Amino acid sequence: MAATRMISIIGRKNAGKTTLLVALSAELVRRKFRVMTIKQVTHPAVTDQRGKDSWRHWHEGRAERVLMEGPGQRVLWEKTEKESDPVTLARRYLQGADIVLVEGFKAAPLPKIEVYRRAAGPEPIFDSKVHDPGDWVAIITDNPAYRADDVPVFRFADTAWLVTLANLAWDRAKILPP
Repeated sequence: MAATRMISIIGRKNAGKTTLLVALSAELVRRKFRVMTIKQVTHPAVTDQRGKDSWRHWHEGRAERVLMEGPGQRVLWEKTEKESDPVTLARRYLQGADIVLVEGFKAAPLPKIEVYRRAAGPEPIFDSKVHDPGDWVAIITDNPAYRADDVPVFRFADTAWLVTLANLAWDRAKILPP
């Protein structure tokens, strides 16, 4: 079995992290890679509606785990004591992936692609005075004036940036030891 690679998509709230992750995932799948994803959220995920059977299993039945199986999909709810890091999560749940795209987990020791949109904040998270440029794979932005030393910057308005970004993501992703 090949080693799993991991890379994190980060950015401020409403910067477009999910949009970028989805586009990058689709490009890597188009290349025939097995892509799996992890999304960090700051609030309990809303995955079901009050009163539905799975909601009742989880909330009323207080089950430790609820596995919902349906045509072509499976969802697992699991109670946890503390948040895990994305590497631990990938090893536990996403075995067999060629690459795991992680949304969030800014502090995790993973290579990062930052989405920086001016509407989400005046500056990117990346700061060369604080961060090691080697931890950043690229910054994708809508700011035509933004420049970063030692980190590739792509503009949403450019053409073919997604193909180049997919190459960088594959080449610079963290390779998990077996």
